[in-house]
Amino acid sequence: MKLRLKLPLLLTVLALTLASSAASASAWAPEGSAPIHPGVMTFTGAPSFLGGAGQCTANFVFTDAGGGVYLGQAAHCSSTGGSTETNGCSTKSQPLGTPIYAGDLVNGGVQNGTRVGTLAYNSWIAMQSAKEKDANTCAYNDLALIKVDAAKVASVNPTVPFWGGPNGLAPGIAATGERVFTYGNSILRLGVSALSPKTGVSLGEPEPSGGWSEQVYTVTPGIPGDSGSGYMNAAGGALGVLSTVEFAPVPASNGVGTLAKELAYANTSTGLGLSVAAGTTPFSSVPVPPAP
Repeated sequence: MKLRLKLPLLLTVLALTLASSAASASAWAPEGSAPIHPGVMTFTGAPSFLGGAGQCTANFVFTDAGGGVYLGQAAHCSSTGGSTETNGCSTKSQPLGTPIYAGDLVNGGVQNGTRVGTLAYNSWIAMQSAKEKDANTCAYNDLALIKVDAAKVASVNPTVPFWGGPNGLAPGIAATGERVFTYGNSILRLGVSALSPKTGVSLGEPEPSGGWSEQVYTVTPGIPGDSGSGYMNAAGGALGVLSTVEFAPVPASNGVGTLAKELAYANTSTGLGLSVAAGTTPFSSVPVPPAP
């Protein structure tokens, strides 16, 4: 059984501000002070105690051929369906243009709360528009992109906290037994950042997915609110996006979508020429000291 890992907005409050339309970036913000970065908590739709798609974790920063800047999350983070509705070709989503917010949980409250931008691409919406029929694509293609507002581009840094990187895009599923690295930011961890960085191993593709997904086992496993977070391989390549928690065949493992395939689908759908932005600090499997 697969279960999506978004976390309802009932659990949080944000104080947020609005900004204008997106534009391209000329330089990244300093790593140590950038409020928009991989691993930041994301919130889809207007913050409210009464609903919304929930809290997720951003995976990587992306750029397009024209210099536009995007922050990635999982497509199901904007789902309007239930947590067990995992078919992206039938489950509905909040529309493109929906505002997305970000923040970090510090001392029990959300700080650096800011509007990132708007939902610019959602694989579920793209597949439904294209009338996608391939079962594996429908089941595992789970990527969304937030176009960063023009006023916020200067607040972006593409570095994954703790590990550094990514160093580029991984070509596909990691080899069975290869180490993987991630940074989850679920609000359920109550702002204890020491619990966010995780490492473990890839279990490969235990069931046929057409190369769209692999299972990973990390200590600790991804939990609700980590959904959408990015995984890197042992070379620091951007490997995948956390999509589900698995109850079988390996309990407490996670399903991770293959970013190379998800990004290729996005480029075919949009023609944007999207690519993964490299971190300003290179990846290291030895913890990276915080940047000044």
